[in-house]
Amino acid sequence: MSTITSTPVSLTEGAINEIRRLMGEDGFDHTQVLRVGVKGGGCSGMTYILGFDQPTEEDEHFIIEGIPCVMNKSHQLYLYGMEIDWQGGLNSRGFTFTNPNASKTCGCGTSFAV
Repeated sequence: MSTITSTPVSLTEGAINEIRRLMGEDGFDHTQVLRVGVKGGGCSGMTYILGFDQPTEEDEHFIIEGIPCVMNKSHQLYLYGMEIDWQGGLNSRGFTFTNPNASKTCGCGTSFAV
């Protein structure tokens, strides 16, 4: 297990509040941490991963505002400097990703190309 001192991604206040709300739900598995990552697929080639998961040996650990997070070491190349926000409006609801490493993004904002 390795821990990094600077966080590879940032969370806005809205994202932090929503993640804390989810972690406070009845039945939340507190052995899980917030996973930030990517996987192949989506309209533009790669899709963002954001969810709760068990850490693995491939992960680097970091903490944002008291929220324990992990990221597969190889994903930093694609995500370093990304900002995650939460939109709670009627027309757009969910997490959004602003990634300075993306050469193009799709219209839905959940996939990108590098």
